[in-house]
Amino acid sequence: MKTAISASGDSKESLMDKRFGRCPYFCIYDDESKGYSFHKNPGFEAQEGAGPVAVQFLVNEGVQKIVAAEFGGKVKPVLEQLQIQMIMMQGDRTIEDLINQLKK
Repeated sequence: MKTAISASGDSKESLMDKRFGRCPYFCIYDDESKGYSFHKNPGFEAQEGAGPVAVQFLVNEGVQKIVAAEFGGKVKPVLEQLQIQMIMMQGDRTIEDLINQLKK
């Protein structure tokens, strides 16, 4: 199963970004291979509709869970309809910390 984490940068030392649709990067962790990769968020620079653009990108990547501090009101019903789990986390956590937590 693939999990996306909203990220402020493109390294495991980066912090989780508090925004979903406007985060600069997504870290995608694959629990089968135990590998992860960083991707620029195509919604980051969108004039409007950043959340739906980000959702479409993650669906194309095969993501089934998303970790972020918050999700916009327009995105929640879309993710629910697509049966993509939303995991809300608070605090300044590194991507590495979150990946380690997902491994457990």
